[in-house]
Amino acid sequence: MELFKKAYYFVLDILQTLLLAAAFFMVIYLLIMRPYEVKGSSMYPYLKDKEYVLTNLLTKRFFEFKRGDVVVFKAPTDPDKDFIKRILAAPGDSIMIKNSKVYVNGKEINETTYLDPSVQTNGGAFLKEGETVTVPSQNYFVLGDNRSESSDSREWGFVPKNNIIGKSFFVYWPVSRAMLIKNPY
Repeated sequence: MELFKKAYYFVLDILQTLLLAAAFFMVIYLLIMRPYEVKGSSMYPYLKDKEYVLTNLLTKRFFEFKRGDVVVFKAPTDPDKDFIKRILAAPGDSIMIKNSKVYVNGKEINETTYLDPSVQTNGGAFLKEGETVTVPSQNYFVLGDNRSESSDSREWGFVPKNNIIGKSFFVYWPVSRAMLIKNPY
């Protein structure tokens, strides 16, 4: 009988530990950070297809996003899909693409730390070559790093802050590519 009682409490301890660990994991997953898979080559070479990143969900609540932040957001063309892109213009900024260069507030931005030198940045259906648009309040202008393979703000316009899930901060898979995702600005 004593052996049965010890086994019962041992199993109960294990179940309590597992339940506590599951609850802890759920709080982190739902409120603090979440993994996302990079799908496609729109962020190449900085982020590669099928890599996994950790995304900070608290950033949206407590901080403003800045130019250079890599964010995950609900795709404007299909809210069931998540996109990952780089913010190039924040609320109040003006942005223009001219001669394959991006200008924010009239100044050419330096993208050499994350863009391949051969990348051509062209206008699109929303932001045409040589035109300037101003980002409205609570919106952002995003571009993929692999401009020729990216569906981004050049085509479908601004991303509302409410659509942004969070800021990606760490590549964790594959382990050989593990790195912090740094803001180059």
